Amino acid sequence: MLKPHPTELRRLVEEYETLTAAPATAAESRIADRAYTLCVSTGTRDVGTALATARAWLAPDGRDTDGRDTAAAAAPAAV
Repeated sequence: MLKPHPTELRRLVEEYETLTAAPATAAESRIADRAYTLCVSTGTRDVGTALATARAWLAPDGRDTDGRDTAAAAAPAAV
């Protein structure tokens, strides 16, 4: 299984956490979509495990566990 790009993974985790904090009626279908995407991205069927895996793959210093610089990848290219 290939790990998703850290920027994409971080966005998924943030969106999932934001949606689960929102009122249930406003975000139910999007929560399910993000949960499914997180599970597929991390190769698990459990959302809790998927979140834990995603967080473990994302280091707090802006680099993922493979050493790629996620801040540089997210920044727009200079023109």
